[in-house]
Amino acid sequence: MPRVFQRFSWWWVASATVACIAAGLWLGGSSMAAARFDKPITIVVTFPPGGGTDLLARKLGAALQQRTGQTVVVENRPGASGNIGARHVAQAPGDGSSWLMVNSSFAINPAVYRQLDFDPRQDFKAVFNVGTIASVLVVPQASELHNLTDVRASAQQLQLPFASCGNGTPQHLAGEMLAQAAQLHLQHVPYKGCGPAITAVAAGQVAMGMVTASSAAPLIEAGRVRAIAITAPQRLAQWPQVATVAEQGSAGFSVEQWHGLLAPAATSDAVVQHMHAELAQILAEPAMQQWLREQGYTPMQQSAAEFGRVIASDIDRYAAVAQQLGLRVD
Repeated sequence: MPRVFQRFSWWWVASATVACIAAGLWLGGSSMAAARFDKPITIVVTFPPGGGTDLLARKLGAALQQRTGQTVVVENRPGASGNIGARHVAQAPGDGSSWLMVNSSFAINPAVYRQLDFDPRQDFKAVFNVGTIASVLVVPQASELHNLTDVRASAQQLQLPFASCGNGTPQHLAGEMLAQAAQLHLQHVPYKGCGPAITAVAAGQVAMGMVTASSAAPLIEAGRVRAIAITAPQRLAQWPQVATVAEQGSAGFSVEQWHGLLAPAATSDAVVQHMHAELAQILAEPAMQQWLREQGYTPMQQSAAEFGRVIASDIDRYAAVAQQLGLRVD
């Protein structure tokens, strides 16, 4: 091949490569521009104010507003263990203005509710798994119950009521699984969120409560309730003196829940990826990592696809658990 032709060929290839890269950057830039939030953002929380899911949504919402410059509003739509809020977002437009902050209840509800007004597998896209958290069994500060041995002794004499964050919540299942594993005679008292449940325990309206560590933390620190058991496989750093359920006679017991963000199914993949990227930057900040751990969370680093697989797996797993326990909510 003549040298002139060789030079021309290499020049043509190089020019074409540069042109392709430039075109790719332009298209990518256009895609990212299209994905940016151009409307106020509403994060719907499926539980009342004061619970762990609500606190987490407000912390992330404030950081997201500061980072993007867009207005972020946290809206509480409690009821039916999160189903009311989920249905609302499932029907929302997929324009990046509506998002759903949920916990593992989202994966439990298909197993315990006879009818749902939405399809948890088809009506949403997974966006970001923020972190996992343990639940704690708490009692009023003046209670004579100090551990599961005391609970067993009392439960042999009468049926002890325990408050949870609602029918079908991870705390409901954790309490029922604890009763089965430790052979306790317990009566479930559902509340509309962890906030109301922990408040009822502190006021002495119910003997015990199974709530998230983040919901319990303020009242434990204030000396209004005491933690007597942890559902995680290891003790929590903020309460190293509180033994796990497994350490108190139920080997292998472990119940933790995740908290994450979902989008309506109609939301474009570009918008989902953009939100995931923004949250990943927020969650990577040392101050946010520290805050999460102080609240009892174990921060997660998963892609949207990985989070989607976690949800799908938990829907199947909790269906088996609910069937085994005979749990059903009409």
